[in-house]
Amino acid sequence: MASTLVRPANDRWIGGVCSGLARRFGISANTMRLIFVVSCLLPGPQFLIYIVLWVLMPSER
Repeated sequence: MASTLVRPANDRWIGGVCSGLARRFGISANTMRLIFVVSCLLPGPQFLIYIVLWVLMPSER
């Protein structure tokens, strides 16, 4: 498990948020993307949280 939460420079699809979260929690990026897509079927602020994380998470250098 990584110690910092950053958006990776590679393996990005849109903003790299799912890849950064997957790296942080030690799971596959595709698994995290699947979890995000499935969670979008439920009511809640998923897109807003994604956008906020996209803005707040630093990009890997």
